[in-house]
Amino acid sequence: MSEVYNSRTSERTDVALGGSLEPCATAMTSSLRIFLVDDEPPALNRLQDLLADCRSAVPHDLVGTALTGTEAIEKLVQHPADLVLTDINMPGMTGLELARHLGRLHHRPAVVFCTAFDEFAVQAFEVHALDYLLKPIRRERLEAALLRARDIAHPSQEVLGDLSPAPRRYFSVAERGRVRLVSVDAVIYLKAELKYVTLRTREAEFLLEESLTQLEVEFGNRFLRIHRNCLVAREKLLGFERGHDEGEGHWLALLDGSDEKLPVSRRQSHVVREFRRGELA
Repeated sequence: MSEVYNSRTSERTDVALGGSLEPCATAMTSSLRIFLVDDEPPALNRLQDLLADCRSAVPHDLVGTALTGTEAIEKLVQHPADLVLTDINMPGMTGLELARHLGRLHHRPAVVFCTAFDEFAVQAFEVHALDYLLKPIRRERLEAALLRARDIAHPSQEVLGDLSPAPRRYFSVAERGRVRLVSVDAVIYLKAELKYVTLRTREAEFLLEESLTQLEVEFGNRFLRIHRNCLVAREKLLGFERGHDEGEGHWLALLDGSDEKLPVSRRQSHVVREFRRGELA
């Protein structure tokens, strides 16, 4: 089992995410295993009907459906798929963010996005060579996508990040060979250490294989840099106090949910003045 952390309740929700971070090299089975994700049940039903119409041309098995991204990840661990057809505009976790997390599973499925985006947005998908189905989906177009599914590569994290302007709602992190989703709301700070970034919540610490600079770009409105190697959650920042020495720890950041007092570098000492003036909200 795995866990989704939520700072609003200070509780952990068990979610079976499982799987290692190594890409899967296993070839698809003769019958394509398909998983569907859409937050609207009528859309799921229509897509299932269209799939049934395509079965004679493209043999496949429908291994599952989900109404949310987190539900999809949980089910895909138990029922691996070769192809995931996912809506993009979903509450909580978008289809683009879902694809980023699916890339961390042991069996990485190909992804085809179902979208009602306008022509300009669709061009972005074409530039990145990502397959998509424009809603309302036609049987002929779905059949063509299924026939190409075996050749579809899982989209890279960089491409998915470029296409998704909104910050992620979750981090996917590795622990003991499993993948966990940690709500961004639950994070107290992010601290760069050697090749990794330490992610701290009230309950635990995790390691991210991401760049602190890239995280600052993505979450600049949620996290504040207090040191060259540390970002703290703005909502968790309680204040500052003077340290006992006159070195780089002259000011220390006090954080809700942690007894640690993190040093503020001289270069970032302006955040103390801005906090006093109420300019960090």
